[in-house]
Amino acid sequence: MASTALALDHVGICARALTPMTDAFEALGFALSPIAQQSGRRTPGGPVELYGSGNRCAFLRHGYIELLGILEPGLFDNDVGKFSDRYEGLHILALGMDDAEANLARMRRGGIEIAGVAHLQRPVEAGGPIAKFSRLPYPDAPEGRLQLIQHVTPELVWQPRWMGHANKADALTEMVLVSADAASSAARLSKLTGLVLEPRQEGGFLLRFPGGARVAGPEAPAMETRVAILSPGDLPGTFPGVAIPALPFMAGIYVQTSDGNAAVRALLGKLPLQELADGALMVPPSHAAGAALVFHP
Repeated sequence: MASTALALDHVGICARALTPMTDAFEALGFALSPIAQQSGRRTPGGPVELYGSGNRCAFLRHGYIELLGILEPGLFDNDVGKFSDRYEGLHILALGMDDAEANLARMRRGGIEIAGVAHLQRPVEAGGPIAKFSRLPYPDAPEGRLQLIQHVTPELVWQPRWMGHANKADALTEMVLVSADAASSAARLSKLTGLVLEPRQEGGFLLRFPGGARVAGPEAPAMETRVAILSPGDLPGTFPGVAIPALPFMAGIYVQTSDGNAAVRALLGKLPLQELADGALMVPPSHAAGAALVFHP
């Protein structure tokens, strides 16, 4: 058990309407879980209530991509509306841990004012079993929702029937954040995770997560994943042609494929893919619900 973050668990892409996002990701070769409406406690110890937000997810062997929209506008939407009003795209970064109480104690020692371990639950599908999570969110982070997460019921979340992706996506390996004050954003993430920052060769900062078996999925290996924190001037060298809608901005993600990108090239060859280094292929945000999406071997 560890008192630091161990892995990149999932990212969340937000828009008011869920269907356009899910259509885009299915067109990219992802198999998605059924629509699940969220519920949870707004405060530690508070009552469980139904939220107006809901999701569909692309579950990978390591980590997953969550697509979040508003299903019932009259209910609490878990900040999906607020995030979407800034821009439609990535707003949620969840980092895997295996000991919520130890991380809570570390965060409090570091001066993060957090009430306690928060809890979220949702049915994995309509009428299905309830998946449960333990969460440690960083309060009022300007970058979006930054949180540590421990899965209480991972076997309910990662189900083989939802993991047969035509594009052979296998692992969520990196998220890229852009900030006008990259040093402050990087320091905030270091404080949240308990991990030491390092300079990034291409500019900005890097957090490396050491990995933990089964932390980001019941079959997930202990593999290194990363978060990069860039200044605006660093972005063109990483995601060519990607515009910045607002700052701070979660710009995009890297997804490893199990076949060296052969299926991606065959399936998505008609899209305006950007060739990057080492055989990586970038799908522009206009085709990936507002987020740059890089498939890599």
